[in-house]
Amino acid sequence: MKIVRIGLDLAKNVFEVHGVDAEDSAVLQKTLRRDVVPQFFSELPPCLVGMEACSGAHYWARVLTDLGHDVRLISPQFVTPYVKSNKNDRNDAEAICEAVGRPSMRFVPQKTSEQLEIQAVHRIRQRLVSDRTRLVNQIRGLLAEHGVVIGRDISRLRRGLQQIVDGAADGLGELIRDLVRDVHQELEELDQRIATYNRRIRHLFRTNEDCQRIGKIEGIGPITATALVAAVGDRSCFKNGRQFAAWLGLVPRQRSSGGKSRMFGISKRGDRYLRTMMIHGARAVLGKAGGKEDPRSQWIGRMRERRHPNIVAVALANKNARIVWSILSRGESYRSVETVSQN
Repeated sequence: MKIVRIGLDLAKNVFEVHGVDAEDSAVLQKTLRRDVVPQFFSELPPCLVGMEACSGAHYWARVLTDLGHDVRLISPQFVTPYVKSNKNDRNDAEAICEAVGRPSMRFVPQKTSEQLEIQAVHRIRQRLVSDRTRLVNQIRGLLAEHGVVIGRDISRLRRGLQQIVDGAADGLGELIRDLVRDVHQELEELDQRIATYNRRIRHLFRTNEDCQRIGKIEGIGPITATALVAAVGDRSCFKNGRQFAAWLGLVPRQRSSGGKSRMFGISKRGDRYLRTMMIHGARAVLGKAGGKEDPRSQWIGRMRERRHPNIVAVALANKNARIVWSILSRGESYRSVETVSQN
């Protein structure tokens, strides 16, 4: 009995293992506790191990890779079609084993410990920004009920809250003033915490060579650069920059049939956070492209003459994503249009 492929269904404490031989016959079905998983795989000869890309998958990928196994991570949506009959852990392991053996299967890039650390910084910062946004919207709505309307700009809200705390606003009861003081203090604490994570991201950006290279691209700053480096693990999972842009969801959604091609808006697949950062960075470039004579700015100008600015921003984000993949996959430095023209 020689096991050539294993499907491992991950969980918190109970893991299901399904293994097949060279003829795709099931030769191993086993339930393992979490603490015995490393020992079990250390006793097996090296083989292909498939897992769903879920919580803890990158950790177990590193553990099994160190034991000599070839580990592949699969998006859960690509495993679902291979589940037979009812869904349970054993059937999931069998489906993973079947899916990982398909020659056309697409896999999720594995992340290193450093990448996961950078990603953790972004995830916590993202939560803090969301908390601040919810807090700002809540206090604006509550103040509007008392006749105090503040603009959507967060800087205006800060000034407005400070005026209320200082007693400049009339017609507010003492209770709502106390609440505004609490909210004002909470907003300042969130601002300080977000500023702390921004400093951490800038430090990560300065100390990472890949971030430094892609950070020279117009529209990609420290936040976007570190987020991209944290997200893109094994660059060999993408054959070219077009696949990388499609992974980010920056390509049209297609519904074609009968020889008729129908294109819609962007697919919005992949990581929403990365896609948002890329598009926001592209919008910043659009705002400064007017009046410039370099080929990149002229291309933007021609696009803006015939398409909506949002479409132009997505197109520029797509172009930047392809450049990012080229730089990361080849280990080259970014050469701007001006540099190329001078050479």
